[in-house]
Parts: sequence; structure tokens; C-alpha cells
Amino acid sequence: MRHLFIIRHGNTFASSAEACRIGSRTDIPLVESGHAQAERLGTWFAQQSYPIHHLLSSPLLRARQTAAAIAAATGHGLDGTHDWLGEIDHGPDEGRPEADVLARIGAQALADWEERGIVPDGWIVDAETRIAAWRAVFAQAGEGADLLVTSNGAARFALLALGLPPRKLRTGAFGELAVAPDGNVTLVRWDERP
Repeated sequence: MRHLFIIRHGNTFASSAEACRIGSRTDIPLVESGHAQAERLGTWFAQQSYPIHHLLSSPLLRARQTAAAIAAATGHGLDGTHDWLGEIDHGPDEGRPEADVLARIGAQALADWEERGIVPDGWIVDAETRIAAWRAVFAQAGEGADLLVTSNGAARFALLALGLPPRKLRTGAFGELAVAPDGNVTLVRWDERP
């Protein structure tokens, strides 16, 4: 049995800061609480019995910093970065507070994105490429665990590739998929924090 762990990077905003839509064009580091989340992830994965087969990351700094903490704790180095694991491009909403995004696209468009993966007007996503990339990962043979550090915008496409509705993945959380030897993929859990 192969296990895929889809891991969202740690916090990029302090709890006192106004959160904004930060996508692929804004390469910001983890804040202190984000580093703590990354360390907890690393500790948790180091305690698991699954041997790590691959540790892959988005090329964005926040994901690479999270992956580095996991690598340090587990002793398994980063095996590479992939653009399809990177965050989506929020177009005209990049860097904007959530209230501004809601005012521009409307509540229904935001709900369609959150609940069905329908891309809001102006966002650049390339859903077909992302879904194909997830399906290619699912089709790989192997044992042990593959750890993929990504963002919420990119992680949702793993579920869409399985025909499931998208679900939010909080910062510092992970989802687990089990891939049987016959290629059948099962969602084990989603949005778990260690």
C-alpha cells in the first residue's frame, strides 16, 4: 500500500495581520507560527512507520520552508520541486483582503470555487494540467509514503482528480490518500493537523 500525504505549508500571516489572497506571484516566507507548524509536521512524520519514498514541494518559499522542516525531522531530503504543486494565480485579487475579493467576484463565485472548483473570473489556474498531474502521481507504483508540500489552491485538485468535491486544507494540515496495488485511490483523511 502506498500513502500520499498532501501537506499545506505553514502560516504566512501572523494572527494579528489581515489575511489576503496570496497566490503564485507572491513568494513570502513562513511567519513564526508557520515555522512552528512546519516543525510539528516534521515531528509527526518522523514518528510514522511509513518509509518516505519521496518528499516533493511547490517551488514557493513557504512550501520549501515547510518541506525543509519535514526533511530535517525525518532525515529524508527534498527530492525536488514541481510547478503544479504551486499556488494558483489569483489574478486581479492577488494580495487583496478577502472582503475586497468577495466584493469583486461575489459570494456565489467564491462558493463555486470553494465547493465545486469552478475558477473565478480573472484567476489563472490551468485546472486540466493540475488534475492530470495528480492523476499521474496516483498512477505511480510503489510502497511507503510520498509527501507533497503544496498550497490550499493546488491541493484541492487532488480531490477533484478523484471526482470528489474540493475541500479546504488549513495551513499546517495534511490529507492522506491510500493507493492500493490495483491503483484504487481512497481518501483516508483530510485537513488533519498534528
